[in-house]
Amino acid sequence: MPAPAKYVVRLTESQRQELDRVVRSGSHSARKIMRSRVLLMADKDHPLGRYGDARIAQALGVHANTVARVRRDFSEHGEGLGPAAAARKTRQTPSALPKLDGKAEATLVAVCCSPAPEGHARWSMSLLADELVRRKVVVSISRETVRKTLKKTSSSPGW
Repeated sequence: MPAPAKYVVRLTESQRQELDRVVRSGSHSARKIMRSRVLLMADKDHPLGRYGDARIAQALGVHANTVARVRRDFSEHGEGLGPAAAARKTRQTPSALPKLDGKAEATLVAVCCSPAPEGHARWSMSLLADELVRRKVVVSISRETVRKTLKKTSSSPGW
């Protein structure tokens, strides 16, 4: 007999119906559908709820840690948030603001279209990043950010 789960999942009838709707509709992300299936199978009142994490993981083709994490998320977010536990987590980044606004992007394009610095045949991403810092457009910037910004513009430096 499998070891009892650390986090017990008990779904209300409305939660069970909502999760069942998510699973049957097929119009949600694969991750949300998988998490909904885990919650349905982990429900103590469900016919399959007597199986442990390993059995559920094997049936759904996921890792047992995933099953345990879904159980934990459901338990920590309260009984009233069954479908919310199946939803994707939001990012925890402190700031997702872009490094370059429209004015800074225009400066970057202008620098890119200007003649290359002395001793260089053309602008490199590193040279452009250093130039933006030197001009105090930004405090710091990576050459990858410069590359991505130039890639989305339609201007051509005319090499």
